[in-house]
Amino acid sequence: MKFILGTKQQMTQVFDEQGRVTPVTVINAGPLTVTQVRSEEKDRYAAVQVGFGSRKAKNASKALRGHLAKAGKNEDSFAVIREFKSNEPLEVGGTIDVSTFAEGDTVQVSGISKGKGFQGVVKRHGFAGGRRSHGQKHSEREPGSIGATANQRVLKGVRMAGRMGGERVTVIKLKVVKIDAANNQLYVSGAVPGRRGTVLEIIAK
Repeated sequence: MKFILGTKQQMTQVFDEQGRVTPVTVINAGPLTVTQVRSEEKDRYAAVQVGFGSRKAKNASKALRGHLAKAGKNEDSFAVIREFKSNEPLEVGGTIDVSTFAEGDTVQVSGISKGKGFQGVVKRHGFAGGRRSHGQKHSEREPGSIGATANQRVLKGVRMAGRMGGERVTVIKLKVVKIDAANNQLYVSGAVPGRRGTVLEIIAK
């Protein structure tokens, strides 16, 4: 299974040989360093733990610094450490970069969406709001009836106003349009969750 971590940069567009335009998101992806390899015999599941980015070693715990020393990370630490299920024959200290992907690969991208704060039902759930007819007053963006209130309480799952965004979102069936190995960049079709700088997980499907 192909996978990599990256940070969202910006959106742009790419033209193909026929002159057709494709909107893409530019992602600074990798390189990753393998920090631990889990096996069925020892850990009861197969996975690979990787580190991405960098931060000062003083901001990491002593236990984490000792753990990362096995991967040759002595002077500084990783900004992000994630684990992916994988049976690939990787070794601690090895690297993973964008060259593992190929143009045309189908991928899914996961990340934390933009936080929108406290929002009403029109923006949060797409409600139509009240009628704009004569006699209506201040009801354009109200939720209207919330249905039966058994036992004089609001039932669980009723769509109402509340905090919006800031959740893990996965976008599937995206295409790798272009790979810039020199700059460690992936050009992925369409939009992906988060703001600029959001850490993304890219997994080939």
